[in-house]
Amino acid sequence: MPAHQFSLLERDSDWVSFETTVSTVTDQIAIAPGYLEKEWTANGRRYFHYRMDKPILDFFSFQSARYAVKRDSYNGVAIEVYYDAQHPYNVDRMIEAAKKSMAHYDAVYSLYQFRQFRVLEFPGYERFAQSFANTVPFSESIGFIADLRDRADIDYVFYVTAHELAHQWWAHQVIGANVQGVTMLDETFAQYSALMVQEKEYGPVKMHKFLKFELDRYLTGRGDERVEELPLARNENQDYIHYRKGSVVMYSLKDYLGEVVVDRALAHFDRDYAFKGPQYPDTRDFLADLRQEAGPQWNPLITDLFEKITIFDNRVTEVTSKKRADGKYDVTLKIHAAKIYVDDLGKETPARLDEPLDIGVFAKAADGKEQNEKVLYLQKRVVADGESKVMITVDAPPIEAGIDPYNKLVDRVSDDNRMRVTLQ
Repeated sequence: MPAHQFSLLERDSDWVSFETTVSTVTDQIAIAPGYLEKEWTANGRRYFHYRMDKPILDFFSFQSARYAVKRDSYNGVAIEVYYDAQHPYNVDRMIEAAKKSMAHYDAVYSLYQFRQFRVLEFPGYERFAQSFANTVPFSESIGFIADLRDRADIDYVFYVTAHELAHQWWAHQVIGANVQGVTMLDETFAQYSALMVQEKEYGPVKMHKFLKFELDRYLTGRGDERVEELPLARNENQDYIHYRKGSVVMYSLKDYLGEVVVDRALAHFDRDYAFKGPQYPDTRDFLADLRQEAGPQWNPLITDLFEKITIFDNRVTEVTSKKRADGKYDVTLKIHAAKIYVDDLGKETPARLDEPLDIGVFAKAADGKEQNEKVLYLQKRVVADGESKVMITVDAPPIEAGIDPYNKLVDRVSDDNRMRVTLQ
């Protein structure tokens, strides 16, 4: 197909050789992708000569500032953070996130392709970070001056660093064709990659706060859609889909298939298309790899997650508990469960609920914080469409219970999956 001759980024070039010389004032450091070959001063200017030793995408950034520099390394890769000396607060956290992310991505996808990874602070005129070859400009406002003292908050400095490093695989190794759904192949995959690093850092319980945040942002985005919502695999660069919904979809996929299966599919896709030119891949190529790795029994789930707009209406309406003579507790949940297909313009059609759903019961944490709660029970159960009851026995006093309690599924309301237990 003609469109598959062009990557997401360019129509007039594919992989290119890169070499540049940048000059700046004498008290600043100028940075571009590639490796520093030479530095000198002449005629009151400071010069930096960079060259990349392998082809890269035709996609570059240039920065210059009065940088302080902190250096570290992982597995032979130089890790460097260039920052305003007045903003040292989260530099070590960025380096730690880079090292842990690189360890994970090297192990499950392929080896990092460069011998250097740099993070560069820029002023808070904008709130984003962006990944170029071995180089990530990173806004001070979402990284270098972020206040992370409350450990209950989402560590977005760690997450954004992991996400941008993941783009060295999902864009700078594999770049998709400039067709519908292409941003799933870079942004959604970077979201998922960073999610897995974050889960290993903070544990699955704390993921609930992040998944709920992503789900709520997706629900808000689809409510504001002015043209048409599309399935994830056909999205038209709609960030509420490829970022927000993408996080929940990929986490749900991992939850059902297992992390090993999803990682194998991603590694398969990377192996097939890394550093390749035309024909560039699209989401159908990844889904073929995913189906091959998962097996035919998962085809309906994969279709629901990626090729349809699938919304769940799961909620708990009542939870009661009685203490038994043996000291255990019988917990009864009244729940509502439903699956709905939505077309591009919002028309809803009821669908058969054919996947088991998480049912969870939780004990109060000693400090009262959800991320430290004790899981008394968490299992996937086959539940009936519509209203039903689920009864569970646990070993300790329950305080809360719910259906899909960690918001792993795309649900129309994120706040009604859990409820406080009424003791009888």
